[in-house]
Amino acid sequence: MQPNLKYILFIYFLPVFFFGSLWAQERDSITPLDRELKTPQRIPYNDSIEVNFTENDLVELDTVKLDTVKQKKESFLTDNVTSTAKDYIRFDRKNGRAYLYNQGKIVYGDITIEAGLIILDNNKKEVYAFGIQDTSGTYTQRPVFTQGQNVVEPDSIRFNFETEKALVYNSRTDQGAFKVKGEVTKRQNDSVYYMKNVKFTTSEDVDDPEYYFYARKIKMVPDKKIVTGFVNMYIADVPTPLGLPFGYFPLTEDRASGFIVPSFGDNNQRGYFLQNGGYYFAVNDYFDLATLGSYYTNGSYDFRVQSNYKLRYQFSGAFNFRYEKLLNSEPGFPDFSERTVYNVTWTHSQDANANPNSRFSASVNLGSSQYYQQTINQTNTGNFLNNTMNSSVTYNKTFQGEPQVNLTVGATHTQNSNTGDINMTLPTVNASMSRIYPFEPKSGTKKGAIQNINFQYSVRGENRFRTNDSVFFQPEMFREAVSGIQHTIPINTNFKVFDYFSVSAGTSFQENWVFKTFERSYDENRQEEVIDTVRGFDAYRTYNFNTSVGTTIYGIFDFGKDKKIQAIRHTVRPSVSYTINPAFDEFYDTYLIPGTSGLEDEIVEYSRFQGSLYGAPGNRYSSSIGFSVTNDFEAKVRSKDTLAEEPEKRKLLSNLSFSSSYDLAADTLAMAPVQVRGTLPIIPSKLDINFNAALDPYALDNNNRRIDEWNINNGGSLFRLTRGNVSFGYSFSDKDFATGGDKNTDKVENDTFRQGGRTDDLFGKGMNYDGTFEDEEEEEKTVENDTERYNYKIPWDLRLSYTMTYNNLNRQNEISSHSLMFSGNVELSPRWSVGASSGYDIKNQGFTFTQLRFQRDLESWRLSFNWTPFGTRESWYFFIGIKASVLSDIKYDKNRERDRNL
Repeated sequence: MQPNLKYILFIYFLPVFFFGSLWAQERDSITPLDRELKTPQRIPYNDSIEVNFTENDLVELDTVKLDTVKQKKESFLTDNVTSTAKDYIRFDRKNGRAYLYNQGKIVYGDITIEAGLIILDNNKKEVYAFGIQDTSGTYTQRPVFTQGQNVVEPDSIRFNFETEKALVYNSRTDQGAFKVKGEVTKRQNDSVYYMKNVKFTTSEDVDDPEYYFYARKIKMVPDKKIVTGFVNMYIADVPTPLGLPFGYFPLTEDRASGFIVPSFGDNNQRGYFLQNGGYYFAVNDYFDLATLGSYYTNGSYDFRVQSNYKLRYQFSGAFNFRYEKLLNSEPGFPDFSERTVYNVTWTHSQDANANPNSRFSASVNLGSSQYYQQTINQTNTGNFLNNTMNSSVTYNKTFQGEPQVNLTVGATHTQNSNTGDINMTLPTVNASMSRIYPFEPKSGTKKGAIQNINFQYSVRGENRFRTNDSVFFQPEMFREAVSGIQHTIPINTNFKVFDYFSVSAGTSFQENWVFKTFERSYDENRQEEVIDTVRGFDAYRTYNFNTSVGTTIYGIFDFGKDKKIQAIRHTVRPSVSYTINPAFDEFYDTYLIPGTSGLEDEIVEYSRFQGSLYGAPGNRYSSSIGFSVTNDFEAKVRSKDTLAEEPEKRKLLSNLSFSSSYDLAADTLAMAPVQVRGTLPIIPSKLDINFNAALDPYALDNNNRRIDEWNINNGGSLFRLTRGNVSFGYSFSDKDFATGGDKNTDKVENDTFRQGGRTDDLFGKGMNYDGTFEDEEEEEKTVENDTERYNYKIPWDLRLSYTMTYNNLNRQNEISSHSLMFSGNVELSPRWSVGASSGYDIKNQGFTFTQLRFQRDLESWRLSFNWTPFGTRESWYFFIGIKASVLSDIKYDKNRERDRNL
């Protein structure tokens, strides 16, 4: 169907003349050969079609020997032409025809024609390509024309190589995402085809599609566009009222700019709306941009800008900005209110191979504190449960050498969505030098305390802002900024004692520079403390000393190899540490609060560094002894596999630790509460129960305050349980019960995760604008037969999360939180899937956020329904549309938003 086709036809016309002298007489019929005739038949290059050839002339000729007085037209052959056929290749000189039968194939350059029967008619100067009937009478081996990536599969082809026009009957071709089938196709020129009675669809089966567009006449430019007259949409061969007087369908497989059709719905507080409509800009292969907006009839609106970019082997990222103007009710009504919320997210990651010595990364999520609770257009549903928003932008640079220097420049942001408090550093600069061993030997390993002495140097500078959402990036935010630089030099060493004890010792020196201090005094008239800000450079220095001794002890309890539990191993890791923190009284001053009504004067001690970036140095001397014991219990269990030679190893209890400290310099309450932590393995690598608790040895007085008296001496137990927590998370699926099942648990980064949420669907699954759920696999599921869905291999998955917290710090004796969260998905059939996310608050006796999900794969279409049946976020969303991106605007989606009072 391309210009070179006429050359192919002419090439096969040539043998009618070239080989005519090889037959004494022409046979009317030819008996098929028993062997396949697949040896390529070579056509010689020539400069004139008037030259006759004999059998000995079937070689490549020198064009110089064929020169004549009259200059002939230059040959249009630029490549070898080969042909094969399974049964025979026949040349009929009497009728001026050539035949290729059964799997006939012509190859010329990048052009290939395959058909059951190919006929070249010299008299009519036409070529025909047909399929053939097999022994059962089925029409097979339809013609296939291929040039490059363009493939046409008709029932038959008729081509005239003089007029260069062709008629193609029942052609089938793939054009971009479309499959096109035309009853009659006329080739007008190199790149334009006119077709009659045409079906085009994105369905896999163009002969029996689930849906198609029908047009009586179309104009097609391959790989560019389809332009139609009146076009009507058919579903299951039934015409629908959906029709257009004309249609335009792009065929390019590249991204293209275009409009995004909005969805519609209604809200009791804001009226009817059009949501997520806009325009998509396909800027280039590395960068795109989408602008989206929504409008409500009461005047509310939102605006969104979204962009993705990627440069292979260098970096990739995404940017999203959303602004919303929210009006509740109508102006003039008593319940009318107005609010503005916004949100900015940005992720950027650099390829690890782009630059081994420097790296830039960003993860930004900032905006209004109540954005996730108040937004009217949120797809990542689970994020509304987040209480914090975090951001980080960093640049790392490594300077190779001895010693190596690492430099980090960055900015951080933490925002509490409940209180609106914001902590931000802009910028933060860190520089550190690698560890240096000044006394290490020139060769061999380091031994002893002297050779293991090492030190480092690091410097950190910050400019920190502590503010609130209401004044974010306002002038008062910058006036309250605090800055400082901290220098740290740690010196450490480690060595062995008695071959079994590991000893480490070290000291650390810090120097802190600040540029703002605070003087405090007492105003007797106003009877309040007065704080004066003193701007200017100031500094203080601190140091401490620490040492620790630890070892590892193993104990084995052997029960015999004939027992199910053959042995239990107990590993104990005790550790004792000692820390000295001097008192830096020289950095402290006092002021007097005069006594009134007979009360004594009060002396208040303060440091001018209180409220500075790194706080005030300690003014209390401490000499603390710390201890900790960590236990691990493992068992050797006889394997269930009778052929196994070694027993299985199973963990019984992991990281059971007890830790506390005693301050030798403290006057009262010298002992710290005992911290207990541990992990109880239930199912290896699947279910671990984590627990922790705090045990206080001191008693409480009648006002529930700690007193310097042991609890056991006050009529109680040895320790008071002041806090406890038990939690576990469990995730399993049908693959865990299948032999050799895929147990890949790699995290998928989605929009919910980028904005601080979870990667799984425990808090609900986000909805994309094309009707898919986040993390949904787009690969097609192949169904070999109808009974496959009933073979007891129903895919499913389930996630559980349980937590319970107990508080008894001041004799509350209460369970402060107790909940169970769960989510799961089930494929009822290869094309039906349902899912749910919910939880139950055991303490408050009620269900937490609940989401129900339904999805149906309609082959070329997708149907999905997302429903939050109750609660403050009660809503639903319905979508049905075509999967193919080129027809993504052909959809129906409707949602009912929740009603909220701002």
